Amino acid sequence: MSKRYEALSEGHITFIAKQKIFFVGTATADSRVNISPKGMDTFRVLNSNRALWLSVTGSGNETSAHIQRQPRMTLMFCAFEGPPLILRLYGNATVIHRNKPGWAERFSMFKPLPGARQIFDFSIDLVQASCGMGVPYFSYEEDRKQLSDWADKRGEVGLRQYWEEKNQYSIDQIPTNIVRMS
Repeated sequence: MSKRYEALSEGHITFIAKQKIFFVGTATADSRVNISPKGMDTFRVLNSNRALWLSVTGSGNETSAHIQRQPRMTLMFCAFEGPPLILRLYGNATVIHRNKPGWAERFSMFKPLPGARQIFDFSIDLVQASCGMGVPYFSYEEDRKQLSDWADKRGEVGLRQYWEEKNQYSIDQIPTNIVRMS
C-alpha cells in the first residue's frame, strides 16, 4: 500500500541523498511522455517541499520544452539496495537557463559539471512512498565518465553549437529556449 505525504520527511531526504539514480517524467497536454534516468550527483533537496536538479547536456532536451509549456514534473527514486522503497515526488518546476537570473545562485549548490545547461527548480506538492518489493537489487560501481569527457572535449563554443543543433527543440518541435527565445 502506498502512503501519501504533503512534504518530504527527514527519512525521505536521507533516502534521496543515498541514491545514485533517479527518473524524471514530464509531458505537455499534446506531447509524447518523456521519462529520463538521471545521476551524476545532480539533485539537491533545499527543504521539505523544494529541490533543484542540474541538467547536463544530453541527446535531447524534452524536459525543458515540456516544463516551459506545462510545469508539472514527477521524479522517482527507487531503492536498488537495502530495504525496498519507491519514492515519487510530484509537483511543478521552472527551468533556469545559464546566464539567466537565478542561475549563479542555484549553480553554486552543485559541483561544477562539464556540459551543465540548465537547472530545474522543483516545488513538491505530493510525496508518495510505496513498497518497491518488485524492484531488483543492483549494485553501484561508479559514475560513467563519457558524458563529462565529451562535454570537456567540445568546450563552451562546441556545446553551444550542439545545443543549437540538438537541444533547441523537443522531438515534438516544442522550443526549449536553451540558445535563443523562439
